[in-house]
Amino acid sequence: MFKITPCNDTDERKKIAEALNFNLLDDSFIYVMKDIESGALMGACQFEIYEGYGEIIDIKAPLGYDDFEAMFILGRQTMNFIDLCGAHIARAKSSNDHTLIKALGFKENDGVFECDMTGMFDGSHCSGHKNNTY
Repeated sequence: MFKITPCNDTDERKKIAEALNFNLLDDSFIYVMKDIESGALMGACQFEIYEGYGEIIDIKAPLGYDDFEAMFILGRQTMNFIDLCGAHIARAKSSNDHTLIKALGFKENDGVFECDMTGMFDGSHCSGHKNNTY
């Protein structure tokens, strides 16, 4: 089990950036994913929110850690927050893992990864499936 939380502590942000080998941006948001039992760092996502869109700058796990599903959840949690802030377009730096970024719903267009999140998190995206019962 893991927990994803925002990281606002300056020292912890520096440690995370160093551990995951990314350049820390002073005013960026960071979501950190840690193992609940051990407190071990499982991954982090550094992102920015601008007028009209959000951008995933870095989404990384520690070297040797390989849990694609956990990283997918971290990415979607980040995208949901960006969407809740009113930015319904997300972009991702091409330096991120392309397999993960594409699984999150990003499409590449001229070297830019972009995702329209309109309806992705409010249930309207799957409105055609409302009457299904399982």
